Amino acid sequence: MQSILAEALGPEVTQAVAAEKRDLLARLLGRLAHEIRNPLSSLDIHVQLLEEDLGVLSPEQRQSLTSRLEIIHGELHRLESIVEHFLQLAGPSALDLEPVAISRIVNHVCELLRPEAAARQIQIATCVPDALPELMADPVRLTQALMNLVINAMQAVERLGRIEVNASSDGERILLVVQDTGPGIAPEKLASVFEPYFTTKTEGHGLGLWIAQQIVASHGGALRAGNGPAGGALFTMVLPLKRPEAVSHESLKH
Repeated sequence: MQSILAEALGPEVTQAVAAEKRDLLARLLGRLAHEIRNPLSSLDIHVQLLEEDLGVLSPEQRQSLTSRLEIIHGELHRLESIVEHFLQLAGPSALDLEPVAISRIVNHVCELLRPEAAARQIQIATCVPDALPELMADPVRLTQALMNLVINAMQAVERLGRIEVNASSDGERILLVVQDTGPGIAPEKLASVFEPYFTTKTEGHGLGLWIAQQIVASHGGALRAGNGPAGGALFTMVLPLKRPEAVSHESLKH
């Protein structure tokens, strides 16, 4: 369906539809998180009051009820963590922009992940020309986006494979490509890979690609998914060297 729309309406229209979809989902996540947080706060307060009431009970009764309250505390904490994650996905936050050399980002991420890759017998190779121009970006967020892509590639390969991270520039954009030797992405799954909690792997929670896409979009760029000519998944991060003023003030929290 996406390919038909792209041919009939052009890439600009389909990108606009995707952006509207992301914005709507972000608003829904934010609303859902706030709606859940209110009763959670009330429950937490009442659990604390119940703990104070235990002081008047016998030691045997306290021991029985304390273990149950610990379970309730644990589950409330887990729900709070889920809500916080929703708010991080949905809420706005300013990017901390500075001149960034993409080679430093690539080298840092790959060095961090090489020990885990080696344990899985996966080779990580890089190709980043020294003469690439710097771009205005948030290095922390950009590092997170690339790390999510490389981790996703490692999970897809699982064992005994190769991941390539290549960077290039056409004078207007930085193109950062992560390609792996895993099974690739089934054609019918390509339209869904950036959906929150969507995953076809046994590892991960299905949020890595969504977060990476949001970070790239906040930089005025685009993240594309596909398959390499020889197989394996291929993700291309497109980052403009000069971002429009209207875009430069837009960002998403992760």
